[in-house]
Amino acid sequence: MSLFREITSGLAFPEGPIAMSDGSVILVEMFGPHLTKVHPDGQIERLVTIPGGPNGAAIGPDGRIYICNNGAAFDGVWRDGNWDLWYSAPARYCGGSIQAFDLATRELQTIYTAYDGVPLSAPNDLVFDQHGGFYFSDLGYINGESPAVTAVYYAHADGSSIRQVSLADSPNGVGLAPDGKTLYWNETPRGRIMRAPLAAPGVLAAPAELHYQFADGNALDSLAIDGDGNICAAVLGGGAIGVVSPAGELLDFYQTGNSGTTNICFGGTDLCTAYVTLGGSGALVTMQWPRPGLPLAYG
Repeated sequence: MSLFREITSGLAFPEGPIAMSDGSVILVEMFGPHLTKVHPDGQIERLVTIPGGPNGAAIGPDGRIYICNNGAAFDGVWRDGNWDLWYSAPARYCGGSIQAFDLATRELQTIYTAYDGVPLSAPNDLVFDQHGGFYFSDLGYINGESPAVTAVYYAHADGSSIRQVSLADSPNGVGLAPDGKTLYWNETPRGRIMRAPLAAPGVLAAPAELHYQFADGNALDSLAIDGDGNICAAVLGGGAIGVVSPAGELLDFYQTGNSGTTNICFGGTDLCTAYVTLGGSGALVTMQWPRPGLPLAYG
């Protein structure tokens, strides 16, 4: 018997879930391309169409939804009950960006499109800190494929500053330890979680190092941190949420039943309700988590 209960299906490769206080979940549909609200009863409400490829989302200090847009770096087709995806043709790709959507005014604003004069490639996921800034990953896209080395960045929500934090190998999910002093990110093709100590917002105290390596065949997508500081990583291929302790030990491996498991967030009054996006099957599912999730900086 599955631990997960389906809330809704029919989503166009869901990612970036945000648990809202009213019990709904806001997420992106990469192939919508939409920012979408899923109500507690499973009703789907498309909030806005976002040209390109919305890939990750988080609430910022001003209450807006900040979005990583990969610029349509991926293409996909619904086939036999699952989304197949691949890097899109250069003619379809429109450039990566960081955007913000105001839930009240329905205004979509583009905040960043480049770092130091170099265009952002395929922003993927983001997390805010307590200082009003956010870390985001750039998975990478060049002429129909992913480059070998991309980066993790730190930026201010008001669009005033962006800096490169670390080079990385196709980084995806990003998260912060409960004390805000350690940055984690997933590296997709290698199936590994990296960690780096922080000296200041956006500044590493030492180079990143390997935190945990999943077995061959398990690529990684996004992640979330729980209240104990465990890294909860969406495992592609294996179709699971893998839970890794701050000490680098695998604690749990919750099978979702879908190889396209893309992301996880925590909600409910006690933060013990996990919401998981299954990009492959186009579903949002939920389960009771054995411990509370980490409260996010905003939202």
